[in-house]
Amino acid sequence: MKTSIDIHGFTEAMAIKEIEQTIAKLPKETKELIVIHGHRSGDALKQMVASPYKIRSKRIKRRRYSKNPGETILELY
Repeated sequence: MKTSIDIHGFTEAMAIKEIEQTIAKLPKETKELIVIHGHRSGDALKQMVASPYKIRSKRIKRRRYSKNPGETILELY
C-alpha cells in the first residue's frame, strides 16, 4: 500500500512535523510514503527529506528517488 504527502511551500520545521505525524498515523500495511517536495524553487526540502538525521521515525527503512526529481519515496517497515 502506498500513500503520498505534498510539502510544497512548507518550512523545513513544518515539513518535518507533517511527515512525522503522517507516518505515525499510517496503517502498518502502508509500505511507501511518497513525499512530494518539488525541485524548481530550491532543494532545501529535498535535502531535508533525504537526510537520515532530520525525520525521526523508526518506520523508515530507506529513502529512494524516483524518475521524478520533485519526489522522494520513503520505504517503511
